[in-house]
Formats: sequence, structure tokens, C-alpha cells
Amino acid sequence: MSMTSLIDVIFLLLLFFMLTSTFSKYGEVELMAAGRANDSVERQRLFVSLGAEDLLLNGQPVDLERIADLVRSQPQDGVGHLVLISPDAVASAQRLVDLLAELRQVENLQTVVLG
Repeated sequence: MSMTSLIDVIFLLLLFFMLTSTFSKYGEVELMAAGRANDSVERQRLFVSLGAEDLLLNGQPVDLERIADLVRSQPQDGVGHLVLISPDAVASAQRLVDLLAELRQVENLQTVVLG
């Protein structure tokens, strides 16, 4: 019994699955846990409350797509903003990542995820 054809079929299947599978590149999201601040520069603090459907910036409802522009428009001392993000119990991890991706567009911004 010849095994040559079986090995050819196995290699063809291996090649097929390698070429048809998708290789996704995972992005990194930088997080800082809440705790004692280690830099001596006092930044302008903004509070973001993240829910499953709603998003509040300093108590005012905002859209996820506009939050970066609203943070940029907040007054600052030239050192940037410190955004404290408080997700509630029903907010998904994907929604938090979407928020962090939007806030990444703002320069001199430091984010801290509470809880």
C-alpha cells in the first residue's frame, strides 16, 4: 500500500487552510490603572462615564464620534488633559476599546480607567 498519495493530499489540505485563513494583527490599547499619580504636572481633569448605550463627559451626554473634538475644546494649561473613565457594570469591553481609540487622537492626553 503506497502512502505517497496520502502525503500529497495532507500537504494540499495544509496549504489550502494556510492560504484561506486570515491572520489578524491585534492592536494594543494602553491602559493605566487608577492609583497615585507619579508625575508632578497637574493636568486638566475630565470625567467620562461609559455606559452600554450612553456616554457622559463631565455629566453631559456626548456622541462617541465627537468626544475627541470635545476633549480638545476643553480649556487646558498647555500640559494636556487627564481623562478619568468610569465604565458601569453593563458597559462592554469593546465599547471601552472604541472610546480609547477615539481618545487616542487627542495630543497630550492621559487616560485612567477607574474600577
